[in-house]
Amino acid sequence: MNYEKNIEELTKQGFSIVDDFYSDEEINKMSNILSAASEEGSSFMRNKDLFAIRQVLKEIPELQEVLFNEQLRSLLPEGYFLTKSIYFDKPGKSNWFVSLHQDISISVDERYDVAGYTNWTFKRGQHGVIPPEEILENSITIRVHLDDTDDKNGALSVIPKSHVLGVKRIEELEEKGTITCVVKRGGVMLMKPLTFHSSKKSIEDRNRRVIHLEFSNKELKKPLCWLEKVSLN
Repeated sequence: MNYEKNIEELTKQGFSIVDDFYSDEEINKMSNILSAASEEGSSFMRNKDLFAIRQVLKEIPELQEVLFNEQLRSLLPEGYFLTKSIYFDKPGKSNWFVSLHQDISISVDERYDVAGYTNWTFKRGQHGVIPPEEILENSITIRVHLDDTDDKNGALSVIPKSHVLGVKRIEELEEKGTITCVVKRGGVMLMKPLTFHSSKKSIEDRNRRVIHLEFSNKELKKPLCWLEKVSLN
């Protein structure tokens, strides 16, 4: 299948939605794998409002075979590889929300003070850093939706075309109008990390399960290395 129009929309608008990207069989298989792992994984982050598994493809390698199908390989431009994977389960009626922001921090395996890489953090056992804008501009996020997602159960809202402005504070934007990204079960949402986005509280008793994948075609300045570099091949 040809996804050139989606990549073009992603480039111009900062996001794009592809319906029916994964089959019911594939979504059911992912759901079953995650359910089994969630029951067994005591080290995963869990509370009443949020359940998350970071480095989910490392924690649950069985997911990779289902996620990295031929469609995913044809969707991404040549040369892209995985750099981050997170599983989010936002329970029904969760009061967890995220305000408008850009995803400007990447995860690396070790800290090295390298020119152009700033604002180091160390959270949940991972080193985070803000890289040069070129790295962020050439990154693509793919959010795989395991449930129907809309404005009542925490769908993302985005500011279209905000990714072309570079790294900014929300106060610096003149246009702050958002649109809600409704994605059906089995669909995926493509997003540029510099696109301003937010997630509202859930107001219905429906879960919003998403596998968040980040990809890049850029290597980091040595000796820095991506924490989760995984080839699509």
